[in-house]
Amino acid sequence: MNGWPVVEYTGVRELHGPLLVIGGVDGVGFDEVAEVRLPGGEHRHGVVLDVDGDLAVVQVQEGTAGMARSGSRVAFTGSPMRIPVGEQWLGRTCNGRGEPIDGGPPITGERSAAVAGDPLNPVLRLPPAEPVVTGVSAIDALTTLVRGQKLPVFAVAGLPSLELACQIAAQADAGGGRFSVVFAAMGLTHADTAYVRDALAERAGAGELVLLLNTADDPVVERILTPRLALTVAEDLAFTGGRDVLVVMTDMTSYAEALREVSAARGEMPARRAYPGYLYSDLASLYERCGRIRDRPGSVTIVPVLTMPAGDITHPVPDLTGYITEGQIVLSAEAHSRGVYPPVEPLASLSRLMRHGAGPGRTRADHLAVAAQLVAALARAAQARELADLVGVPGLTDTDRGYLDFARTVDRELLGQRADERRDLDDTLDRAWRALLVLPDHELTMLPADLLAAHRTTTTVAGSGT
Repeated sequence: MNGWPVVEYTGVRELHGPLLVIGGVDGVGFDEVAEVRLPGGEHRHGVVLDVDGDLAVVQVQEGTAGMARSGSRVAFTGSPMRIPVGEQWLGRTCNGRGEPIDGGPPITGERSAAVAGDPLNPVLRLPPAEPVVTGVSAIDALTTLVRGQKLPVFAVAGLPSLELACQIAAQADAGGGRFSVVFAAMGLTHADTAYVRDALAERAGAGELVLLLNTADDPVVERILTPRLALTVAEDLAFTGGRDVLVVMTDMTSYAEALREVSAARGEMPARRAYPGYLYSDLASLYERCGRIRDRPGSVTIVPVLTMPAGDITHPVPDLTGYITEGQIVLSAEAHSRGVYPPVEPLASLSRLMRHGAGPGRTRADHLAVAAQLVAALARAAQARELADLVGVPGLTDTDRGYLDFARTVDRELLGQRADERRDLDDTLDRAWRALLVLPDHELTMLPADLLAAHRTTTTVAGSGT
């Protein structure tokens, strides 16, 4: 806001958590930006959540701690929240409200965009296509991320989901074009914040990263704003700037808990596990801001990361996320206990749009066949492992023991890698072949015979040292 508006309201009726209720207002609308001036001159920012007659409920971004009913003045801007947009965001690190914390100047620009996003005609949407290569074999081989897709990561507390999120953000590439990453972190500890900044320093230094960091001790309302800022910046970089943009948002469970806290402060009727009844539509309003637009350059791809409380995949946050998004990458405590990083569970993970981003002309001609055979063989290995628990390994057939060897090879050769290791797609698929060729040909029925023979010959020649 440039200058202080003429009309100021002083009738603060109530302060409750992050909410301020003010009376005597006129002409105020939902989602309108408000500014609050405290007696000492401090300014705070808010958004109108509800209007009833001459009463307005304002959600204060910085919270109402330290405020008093008397002496506080509220003014309304007459428009929804907007932020400057453009490439000046690249290379910057900001807090969850978009204020720089990297020592640089405030972010300004000639253009601005509404934080809530602009409605998009569904007819103009193009289906996701072409891969985003993350450099993580477990994802690229089996759950390929596609430009314009929304593909969440589900984890249990204690698993390295933040490390994986940072690795994806640091390594991902859409191949050939201009590529950028917007990383939105919500509810992190200060130690985790430092880790994120270090892990993404190289990409930030290259001017390819926008970093928004909300810490656990920041106001809870800021946590609700952070992903919206990230997506607004990403949409402009993509559809105006012509970039392929990957948006990584972690942790969406922290976001949902902030939404629940604000809902409780508003006195709304709770739904499942005390989350607001509009949790589904609220999450959808974020996740659906990805995609590609007809006759416009660029794309927005979203990877939301969330923890499942008590490992419960039916918890409202992962449950509703699963309905909205196009698959999931599931991290497994059992794989983590085997020392596998990233501990992805292939049999529980799925990219529903993988066929739009993998295969001939996109990744490699053998990619889809290799992925299908890997999943089928891993399912058979899981059965062999269960049987071994009942009768012991000596009681297994040679075929079953072969599948156990195959599963160990997959862990060692394909799924397991360092947190700072970027693998290109050819390396990933070659590793997949080395694991598959542990099995005899008659068990690899999903692979074309000529392709299998060619790789069996190549592997034999390579192993002979000739």
